[in-house]
Amino acid sequence: MKKSKTVTILGATGSVGQSTLDLILRTPDKFAVEALTAHSDVEGLAKAARATSAKFAVIGDPSRFDDLKDALSGTGIEVGAGEDAVIEAALRNADWTMAAIVGCAGLMPVMAALEGGKTLAFANKEALVSAGSLMIDAATRSGATLLPVDSEHNAIFQCLDQSAPKGVHRIVLTASGGPFRTTPLEEMARATPAQAVAHPNWSMGAKISVDSATMMNKGLELIEAHHLFAMPADRLDVVIHPQSVVHSMVEYADGSVLAQLGPADMRVPIAHTLAWPERMDTPCERLDLAAVGRLDFMAPDYLRFPALKLAREVMIAGGPAPAIMNAANEAAVAAFLAGTIAFGDIATVVARVLDRYVPADPISLADVLAIDSEARRVASALMESVVA
Repeated sequence: MKKSKTVTILGATGSVGQSTLDLILRTPDKFAVEALTAHSDVEGLAKAARATSAKFAVIGDPSRFDDLKDALSGTGIEVGAGEDAVIEAALRNADWTMAAIVGCAGLMPVMAALEGGKTLAFANKEALVSAGSLMIDAATRSGATLLPVDSEHNAIFQCLDQSAPKGVHRIVLTASGGPFRTTPLEEMARATPAQAVAHPNWSMGAKISVDSATMMNKGLELIEAHHLFAMPADRLDVVIHPQSVVHSMVEYADGSVLAQLGPADMRVPIAHTLAWPERMDTPCERLDLAAVGRLDFMAPDYLRFPALKLAREVMIAGGPAPAIMNAANEAAVAAFLAGTIAFGDIATVVARVLDRYVPADPISLADVLAIDSEARRVASALMESVVA
């Protein structure tokens, strides 16, 4: 009898984590859950741990340890709390680990998982943006397999001929354009958090939804693709595709373009990585191109989406700039969601932090974390002047 694949989910209560759990629970005989983590959602974590009979459940917020312990009392499930416990979960000997912790909070756990040398399904784009070279080097050293989960990068992975990389002319990432693609600019600048998180095609968490609305998300994905596929900046493009049916494309030297199409459901790319190198069934609605009727494509408007232009410049600059941009963006998005700054101020904050903070190139993960911390401090100090 074929052995069950052992899995760990870092960020089990977020949207990607929940979609992963949905797939696992549909075929429980094929998977054995080693560890699950969450930041502070004790109820969601305990429910998932019970449903999957996980061996280890970790809550990132140490103050919630007793709550988690009580919630899992009598189950025999080992519990832990705090950053060290999350890293311990990442180091568990799972065949496959989903890295779905949002933001730079996932940096240390992702690095720990990579150093374990197994298969890492990668949904934490911020970690690869901030510490891309270090992450790729760690995977190379350990022999870890890195499988992209973002729909765009998963599409590229499926279309890319790994055996003949010199034949690739360029990679084209598609973007829906988010909820403000056609909104008047003055109205867009005053958008509320509720409007910004209302993505027209995808169901995602608040932070990534705001990033989609500013198109910073696509900028982060450009940098991610640069590292994942060793592709120079001048061979990476973005095209607006409102239907979100074509998830990305690879153009070859002979003029051929391969594209991956599918429904706007994260369970499709997650399933691809979960079953890789095989395929598995999903409950996702099948793509009906006749019902879709048309597929539209257009160039991105950098006046409307300055964050995307900023991210492209940062990708070209390299060095500490991606880590600074990512940290400043996280701080600005959090401030916007809290009602402290306006939607139109997000890219402004990021640009000003990049102008004011110019550290040396990071050569270790500690350097990246230090840059991240200082960039957040600079961003916070700038918030008041931006609002004024």
